[in-house]
Amino acid sequence: MRELNQAEAQLGGALGRLFALSEAYPDLKANQNVLALQEELTSTENKIGFARQAFNDAATDYNNRREVFPAVMVAGMFGFTQASLLETAPAERAAPKVSFQ
Repeated sequence: MRELNQAEAQLGGALGRLFALSEAYPDLKANQNVLALQEELTSTENKIGFARQAFNDAATDYNNRREVFPAVMVAGMFGFTQASLLETAPAERAAPKVSFQ
């Protein structure tokens, strides 16, 4: 889970940096390939966000059901543990360096 959180954080940071760099270079901003790339990256980032939210909703539902009687007894007997949520700390959002030079 921790590796998945770090990978998602790096992707989010890289996308922000990529968009900032494209703003600095008007020729890149006008290029259709870069515009298509930006659209695809934005779409991918949205899909990741939706998937993270769906996972967190499912994990929360599982955790709530696990705590209700009689499931709490079965969960204890068979070792079902609490599911952790996908979270990213701001410190984990270090972006890789992107350069168009």
